Amino acid sequence: MSVLNNHALELRGLSKRFERPVVDALDLRVRRGEIYALLGANGAGKTTTLRMATGLLMPDAGSVHIFGVDLHTQPEVAKRPVAYLPDEPLLYGRLTALEYLVFVAGLWKMPAALAAASAEVLLALLGLAPHAQELTESYSRGMKQKLALAGALIHQPELIILDEPLTGLDAHAARQVKDLLHRHTADGGTVVMTTHILEVAERMADRIGILQHGRLIGEGSLDQLRMQTQQRDGSLEDVFLRLTESSHATTV
Repeated sequence: MSVLNNHALELRGLSKRFERPVVDALDLRVRRGEIYALLGANGAGKTTTLRMATGLLMPDAGSVHIFGVDLHTQPEVAKRPVAYLPDEPLLYGRLTALEYLVFVAGLWKMPAALAAASAEVLLALLGLAPHAQELTESYSRGMKQKLALAGALIHQPELIILDEPLTGLDAHAARQVKDLLHRHTADGGTVVMTTHILEVAERMADRIGILQHGRLIGEGSLDQLRMQTQQRDGSLEDVFLRLTESSHATTV
């Protein structure tokens, strides 16, 4: 697979309109090996952006490149190294956790022995090993969220795209998920995620992008965003509010 400027994901002029522009000529680049957090208020265009980046939604204009491969001209090649986890993942309630992971691995044509071994490792890392033989319909929301993440990681994707992966998790479960994502990038993988929990983005992300009205109004490390807003010691919440309020004022 070719490499384009060492980017795992590159969006060029990406646009989508429903009754109004939801994503507006968005340019965004995610580097290999980083955790990139995409932030924004409800309706800012985050989920629409992720759905276009994964090929689930066709843009009105613009292009998506995954590790240098055009998603729309070579979709099978571009999607191969990617996993996507929506905010409401679908599980099969009549399967056990282990059966679910082996089933997902089979969709990626993983050998059965490798699938079972990988499933056991992921279940252990996420604290689900004691429940591996239980039907997923009996799982709590947090357990389902962790199992869905395990399903996304079972084929060892190079790029994982997550929409609100920590929603509904308690502190212990959230720590397990965060540790697993850090492990993924330490092994050379890349993570793109949305979150409403600014403290999570502040602690986890190498770089942060802030969307408003489908446009990127700020991007960089927390220190770079502080410089952009002239808030040397500000929290991410301070920076986020300064950027979004300033951007709103210029459009009114």
